Order: sequence, then C-alpha cells, then structure tokens
Amino acid sequence: MSNTKKRGFFSRVGGFIEGLRRWTLNLLFLFIIGAIIFTFIEVRPSVPEGGVLVLAPEGSVVDELSAVDLITEFTGPAVPAETRLQDLIKSVDLAAQDSRIKVLLLQLDDLSHIGMSKTMELSSAIARFRDSGKLVMAIANDYDQDSYLLAAQADKVYVHNMGGVRLEGFAVVRNYFSDAIEKLKINFHVFKVGNFKSALEPFMRNDMSPAAKEANQAWLDQLWDVYRDIVVERRQLNPKELEFYVNHIDEVLGQHQGDAAEAALSYRFVDAVVSRPELRRMMLEQVGEDEDGHFKQIYYRDYLAMTEDLPPLPGEPVVGVIYASGNIVDGEQPPGMIGGDSLARLLNQARRDEDVKSVVLRIDSGGGSAFASEIIRAELAELKAAGKPVVVSMGSMAASGGYWIAAGADEIWATPATLTGSIGIFGAFPTFERLMEQLGVSTDGVGTTTIAGKMRVDRPLDPVLAKAIQSSINYGYQRFIRVVAEGREKLPEQVESVAEGRVWSGIDALQIGLVDKLGGLNDAVHSASDLAGLDTLKYRELSLPKSPKEEFLSMLSGVRLAHVVKLPEPVSSLLNSMLPAWQSFAELEDPKGLYAYCLPCVAP
Repeated sequence: MSNTKKRGFFSRVGGFIEGLRRWTLNLLFLFIIGAIIFTFIEVRPSVPEGGVLVLAPEGSVVDELSAVDLITEFTGPAVPAETRLQDLIKSVDLAAQDSRIKVLLLQLDDLSHIGMSKTMELSSAIARFRDSGKLVMAIANDYDQDSYLLAAQADKVYVHNMGGVRLEGFAVVRNYFSDAIEKLKINFHVFKVGNFKSALEPFMRNDMSPAAKEANQAWLDQLWDVYRDIVVERRQLNPKELEFYVNHIDEVLGQHQGDAAEAALSYRFVDAVVSRPELRRMMLEQVGEDEDGHFKQIYYRDYLAMTEDLPPLPGEPVVGVIYASGNIVDGEQPPGMIGGDSLARLLNQARRDEDVKSVVLRIDSGGGSAFASEIIRAELAELKAAGKPVVVSMGSMAASGGYWIAAGADEIWATPATLTGSIGIFGAFPTFERLMEQLGVSTDGVGTTTIAGKMRVDRPLDPVLAKAIQSSINYGYQRFIRVVAEGREKLPEQVESVAEGRVWSGIDALQIGLVDKLGGLNDAVHSASDLAGLDTLKYRELSLPKSPKEEFLSMLSGVRLAHVVKLPEPVSSLLNSMLPAWQSFAELEDPKGLYAYCLPCVAP
C-alpha cells in the first residue's frame, strides 16, 4: 500500500472517530438538557385533603449529603443512598400544623441505617405530630433493630406476613490482624497515649484488650438500656419479655413454627401482620381514595418542596447552621467529609457575615487529623472572639477530633445516644524490612546525619525517630487535654480523669461535664437564638459558595440523587467488618501523622 493510500485510510479512520466523538458529546448534551427541562416541567402533586404524608427514608439518614460525581449521578441504580435528617424532621413538623394531613405513614423498607441518635431527634418531631391529634402508622416488609426503633414511635405498627422484628442488642466486634501482619513480615510501630485509645488494637493484637472491653461494654450497656426503655414504653411491653425475645429467639420462633411475623405479633412488637393488598384496603378505609384509585397520599419530598418556608431575607438577623460530617481531613474537602481548610473558611465566612448573629455547628464525626482539628478549633475561637455565640450540636458521634473541635463552644448539646469523648492521640508507622529481606531485596546507602534516610518503610525504624514520634504524640495529647480544659473551664487533671481515649455516651458525658445539655439540633438552634438575643427565631444553613460546575451538579441532583449499590448481605457484612480499619486510616493523612480518631465509634 502506497504512503498516499495509507494516509487516506488513516484520515478516514480519524474522521470516523472524530465524528463519533462529536455525536457522543451531542447526545450527552441533549440528554442533560432534556433532564433539566423535565425537572422544571414536571407536574407536582397537590396535597390531598385528609390525606397521608408518606415518610419513606432511603438509604442512610445523614446530616449532610455526600458529594457525588456526575457519572454516578446518571449511572447509579435507582435507590438514593442518603436522606437528610432535617428534611424528614421539617416535613413532619410542617404536616403537624397542616389540616390537610391526617395520617403520617412511616414506610421503612428502603431505610438502611439511621442510628439511635438521629432516631431520637426524628422521634421528637413524630411526637409533636402525634400530639396534634393525628395518627402515626409504620409499615415494613421486615424490621431490623435500627428501623424498629423508629417504627416504635408509631401508634400502629404493621409488618408483612413474610417479615418479622429482628432485635439482637448492641456489640463492638472487630477483626484483628496481628498474626496476619506477622505472617506478612510487617513491623507495625504504634505510638499512642491513653489506656482506652484502642483505635490501633486491630494491628497490635489478636483480641480486644481488657481496657477496651471495659470501656466499650459501659457505653454499649448504656445505649441498650435506652433502646430497651424506649421500646418498652412505646409498646407497653414487659421488659423481661423483651429480653427473653432477644436472648432466646430460637425458643420464640420454635413456639410459632418459625413464623417470625406471628412471633412479633405474639410479643406485641407489632399490631397486625398484613399483606400489601390488606394494607391498601386499610389505608383506603382510613383516608379515602384519590382519582387514580390509590389512597390519598403525598410523598414527603414533594410535600417539603411545596410547603417549605422561604429563607430569611438579606438583612434579617439569623442563626447560622453549619454541618461538619465525616472524617476530619487536612485541606479542602467536599460535603460528606470535614476539611480543615474548607470548614475553617466557612467559619470565617460566618464571622464576616453581618446577618449571622450566632452559629450552631452540627458535628457528626469520629475525628481524624489532629492538625485539621486544631485549624478548625482556632477559627471557632475567632468566631467567639467576634462576639458571636457558638453552640455545638452533636449528632450520632462527636469523638476524638470531633470533640477537639467542640470543646471550646459556648454550649454543647448531645442526644442520650451520642458517642463522644475519646480524648486521646495516636500515630502509626509500618515498616517492611523483614518482608523485603524475605523477598531478597536489600536496602543500603549513606546520609549526612544519623537519621537521614531512616524514615523509610523498607528500613527498620530508628530508635531516635521512634522516641521523637512518641514525644510528639505525648505533646499532642497534652495539647488535647489543654484544649478541653480551657474550653470546658476545668483543670487539666479533671480532664485527664475522663480522657485516655475513653468513649462516653451522651448520658454519661452530661454527668461528667463533657456536654452541657441533652437535645437535638432544633434545641441547639433555639438556644443559639436565645444566646444571641434574637427576638424571632430565624436560621440559615451556611455553605461555601459553589463553583459553576458545582451549581450545575446541584441542579442535576434534582433529577438523580446519590446512589448506592447493594451487595449480598453476607458479603456486605464481611466488608463492613474489615474495611473500616484500613479505609479510615487511608483517608486521614495528617501532615504530622498525629490522629485524634475513634475507630470503634460506629454509632448504634
């Protein structure tokens, strides 16, 4: 083939590829434009007179939705991964005052996790709805322990005839890798302060230490008592029968030939066992039929979009609400993680905003980078120095670095089920010299000082460096103690008595002075308004200005929300057990390798 023919052939191929690329981009552009147009012309349902508000949380209930990239927005499966807690609370509170809404239906099939702390906050709103003289009902194909606590807030609880109520209590069970690390010839150098700082135990031991068992058992028992008392009170159960149901589920199911739904009914966890057609008939009898033949209803997201109050006008004094959710990491981070620089910048923005008279910082974090935590704490101190009261509302957890941030607030609120404290510091440095030797790889060289070239993973950790790291850890711990002592107006020795990395429930934290009051985010907002001397309660959720790209993605989120892929339960359980120990540390990246992090703080 001549050179001219070759050039012509490749030119045609190149032209075809270029044309295909343009067609693909044009089709993608048209698809996005069509999705946006569909969003704006979509017909919104009306609020039915005497109808049902369907509260159907999907995925995990969170304070702040995680950032999602464009590809995930358009290619994920159809089940949203996250639901905002405040969206649920707002819709229930609005419906309590809305004469058109007669019934609140908790539809819990798509709820994967909410946790005790957030359930208690949502329960307060449900109680306000119930106190307005309206009916609350709950339905699910099957209840796990998490969803059942929410269902117990209803006047009537129903379960499908193929379902049941699965209660098991609370536990902290982790994988331990000491033998595995030894077999891999890895030397894991651990530096920590605090008898109860057990975050690194999986890499040091093959079992849970006595100190960790003592600390974990204390808060687990506390939270199980709270859970049991709520269910017993709401369902009017005998506490001994509940404990028998949990601890002898084999006998319970044996009494009912393995029928879990009938067992739950027999022990009065549910009011009736119903099929889906039976549920529809019940709802039709309760509220009547719409023009499409369904019972009169409106989905809570649609209801919220139609009824939510307008935001405060410019110039109106407000309480600023800032969300800090996820691991604390250095630098700029997207929603769903706490960036030291990005959160500090948002706090600085609140300080300069003349409309913001006080700030509520909602923390839901097990901690992370000690450096990033200090960056945020210092900016909070500047906010207070500017005369703006700072109130912290703790979510499911505000431990380690999360407490480092919270300690200096004017007031700290937690729910009884919040996990907090874990005042301690650790660092870790693995070296692989034994593995390299086994593989036949040697390491050698020269340097200008005794420690030059010694901080390498393929060489043994030099004793001089080991002592230096431990000295930094000790300083970090004492710094943490001082931060808490100054913030809580205590003596350092008083803080040390409740520190050493120990985790506390909200109930115990109130008794030992780590928090001031028990309550949810709404309580904290009201308190911040009072501290600022505002005549009328107005609040505004604060966030950093979005780039044009972020604004575009935010617009698209009205079409498709964040998504989650559901794995088979055995696979999911194994990964959830093993991955946090490795994944969490990979995300933190403190510039000095110092971490204030509570690994066992997986809130029930």
